[in-house]
Amino acid sequence: MVVVFVLVAVAVLALLAGVHRYVWRRLIGDTTAKGSLARRVGTAAAFVLPLLTVGAFVSSRSGVPFPVQQVLAWPGYLWLAALLYLTLALLVGEAVRPLLRRFLARRAATRQAAPVDVSAGAPAVQVPAAAEPGPATDGGTRTDPAPDTEAPAPPVADPSRRLFVARAVGGAAALAGLGTVGLGTYGVLRGPRTKRITVRLAGLPRSAHGFRIAMVSDIHLGPILGRAHTRRVVDAINATNPDLVAVVGDLVDGSVADLGPAAEPLAGLEARHGSYFVTGNHEYFSGAAEWVDHVRELGLHPLENARVEIAGFDLAGVNDVAGESEGQGPDFARALGDRDRGRASVLLAHQPVVIDDAVEYGVGLQLSGHTHGGQLWPGNLVAELANPTVAGYERYGDTQLYVSRGAGAWGPPVRVGAPSDITVVELASPQA
Repeated sequence: MVVVFVLVAVAVLALLAGVHRYVWRRLIGDTTAKGSLARRVGTAAAFVLPLLTVGAFVSSRSGVPFPVQQVLAWPGYLWLAALLYLTLALLVGEAVRPLLRRFLARRAATRQAAPVDVSAGAPAVQVPAAAEPGPATDGGTRTDPAPDTEAPAPPVADPSRRLFVARAVGGAAALAGLGTVGLGTYGVLRGPRTKRITVRLAGLPRSAHGFRIAMVSDIHLGPILGRAHTRRVVDAINATNPDLVAVVGDLVDGSVADLGPAAEPLAGLEARHGSYFVTGNHEYFSGAAEWVDHVRELGLHPLENARVEIAGFDLAGVNDVAGESEGQGPDFARALGDRDRGRASVLLAHQPVVIDDAVEYGVGLQLSGHTHGGQLWPGNLVAELANPTVAGYERYGDTQLYVSRGAGAWGPPVRVGAPSDITVVELASPQA
C-alpha cells in the first residue's frame, strides 16, 4: 500500500513539473529574451508559486499557526486554479499557433510579390543594344540572351514573426486563463445565489403543504473563507424566510480553535422550526466531535444518525461515511429503522452515494451536497465518475434526491461552471 502511494505521489509530482515546464516555456521562454528582467521575474514565479501551493496544502494539515495558513492559502490555492486554466488556454493556443503563422507568412509573401508602380516618375531602365533582339551585326547567327532559370530561394523564417506569434498566443491564453479565474473568484466571494425547487412528497399531509427547507452545504470555512462569508450565507438564508434550515455537511476546513469565531454568525439563523446540522467528510478531518458540540452551542441541532418529527414529516440525518474511520459512520437502522413508513420523510446526508440506503429504508427525499457540482470545469466530469448525481434533482425509484452545489469552495476559492448556491426546497402535499 505504501509503495502504491509513493508511486502515485511521484506520478503526480512529475505531471505537475511537466505542466509547469510547459506553461513556463509558452508564457516566458518563448516570449522573452534571455537575461531580460521579464524572463528572470517569470522564471522566479514559476518556482515560487508551486512552492506556495505545496505550502498551502501542507500547512493546513500540519498544525502550522493559522495566520501562516492564511498567508499561504491565497496565492497557493489561486495559483492551482490559474495553472489549470492557463494550461487549457495554451493547449487551445497550440491549434491557433500554426494558423496564425501561416496567415502572417502569406501576407508577407503577398506584399513582396506586389508589382512596382513605375508610372509616377520612376526612371526608365536602358536596355543595352547587344541584348536587343534583331539581326546579327557580325554576319553570324543571332543569339538571344539565356533565360533566367534559377529557382527562387525558399522563404526564411522570420524571427520577429515567430516572436509576434508566441506573444500573441501567450498573451491571449494568459488573458483567458487569468480572466476565468478572476470571474470564478468573484463568484465565490460574492456569496451564493438562491435557488428554489418544489418537491412532491408522498405521505406529506395537507397541513404541511408549502413547507420550506432552506438547504445549504459545503460552506468550507477555512483560511480563505471566514466570518464575512458566513455572514453572507446567513443573510441569504434568512432572506428566504424558511420554515427550517438544513446545513448538510462540510461546514469547515479547520479546528474549532481556529475557525470558531468564523462560524459564530450561524447563531443568527432564523427559522420557525429550527436549524439542523449533519457532518460532512471535512468535519472528520477537522475534529468532528468538537464541531458538533460547537454548532450545538450556536443553536443548531446536530442529527447524528437520529430522527425528529416535524410538522407532519420525519426529518432524519446520518453521519458522513468518512466517520467510519472513527466508528462514527452512517447508521440508517438507527436513524430510520423503526419509523412509520407511511409518514413522509426527508433525509439529510452529506454524500449522495448513500442514496441506495435511502431507497432501502423508504426515504421520500434525500438532501445532499459534497460534489460542489464539480467546482472547476471540467471537474464535473470527474465528479460524475464518483457520484450518482453531481448537481440538481433526480429520482431513484420512489426516493428523490437533490444535490446542492454548495455555498463555498474547497482549495481554490474559485468556481467555474458550477456557481455556488443555497436552495429553498418547498414540499408539496399530494393531497393539496
